[in-house]
Amino acid sequence: MKQEQIVPKPEKSKLLIPKIKVGIVGYGSYVPRYRLPAKEIGRIWGNEGGFPVREKAVAGLDEDVITMSIEAARNALKRSDISAEELRAVWVGSESHPYAVKPSGTVVAEAIGAPNDIQAGDWEFACKAGTEAMVAAMGLVGSGMGNYAMAIGMDTAQGKPGDALEYTAASGGAAFIIGSQESALVSIEASYSYVSDTPDFWRREYQVYPEHGQRFTGEPAYFEHVSGATQTIFAETGLKAADFAFAVFHQPNTKFPQRIGKMLGFTPEQIAPGLLAPVIGNTYSGAAMIGLTAILDIAREGDLILMTSYGSGAGSDSFVLKVRKPLALRRENALSTEDYINRRTEIDYATYLRYRGEIRMR
Repeated sequence: MKQEQIVPKPEKSKLLIPKIKVGIVGYGSYVPRYRLPAKEIGRIWGNEGGFPVREKAVAGLDEDVITMSIEAARNALKRSDISAEELRAVWVGSESHPYAVKPSGTVVAEAIGAPNDIQAGDWEFACKAGTEAMVAAMGLVGSGMGNYAMAIGMDTAQGKPGDALEYTAASGGAAFIIGSQESALVSIEASYSYVSDTPDFWRREYQVYPEHGQRFTGEPAYFEHVSGATQTIFAETGLKAADFAFAVFHQPNTKFPQRIGKMLGFTPEQIAPGLLAPVIGNTYSGAAMIGLTAILDIAREGDLILMTSYGSGAGSDSFVLKVRKPLALRRENALSTEDYINRRTEIDYATYLRYRGEIRMR
């Protein structure tokens, strides 16, 4: 499908349209090897079934948002045709940065060999912090201020012991390098963002764990924003669910993305390749992004892909992506998302508490 058939004229559009056409020139994921089965959490808290995921990925003792971001960033560079010295920005989106005051982005940038003359910093918008950074990267490259920008979505588990979130709150994420469409593995055909003040999930200063509005997080929050963003991008581009080979949505659990996909007209087959929540849990800022990496690992030239994220507070970023020929030539340059998922070591609840620093010695 030609570009002019997808994107309407800028002066009549609600879409975010950069002056220079952009795309994804490199992508990479990272999932820690440790897995905590949901039934093990249920054993501790007396829950015998009805789990929202099968198991979740857990960061090890020596892992945090920074170390995992470095791994994903290195994988993205391996799939790109550039060196880290060509980056103009390194942005890390997360709601579990290791430092309250000290950026993750600067550490990641230096660790991967990026130069000093770049933009580096952190983004916050609950679970869509990573895609928010992607939109900013599109703007920087699309304006001509830089040739390449890296956007990362990465998080570690933050669920309160015994809370419903503990079953799903996981660790992992993805990194994307945005550059001009000419050198892209995947072109970004269109993007749109939809936000509102919907307080469904929050954590105030000095609080250790986030709070949530329980069932309120569904109808007026997740479904309203994901459907609002996706339906707008459909209306603006003239596309419909049947035009896409794949679709990936934010996945706080297994049921939400399946339900919203059905509501929007997608089949289970279109959603299945990017639905990772059952086997790695909700990776928060990287949930939709890591789902996209799993799709890019198998997508073919010409495939259209929809990605719509969601972040509590609340908002969604929606993207129409089109696979280009170079993807098939470069995706084998780094470990696939499936490789990381299959690299699995099961742990028990006590080990999980130790790895997450929940056992306090003083």
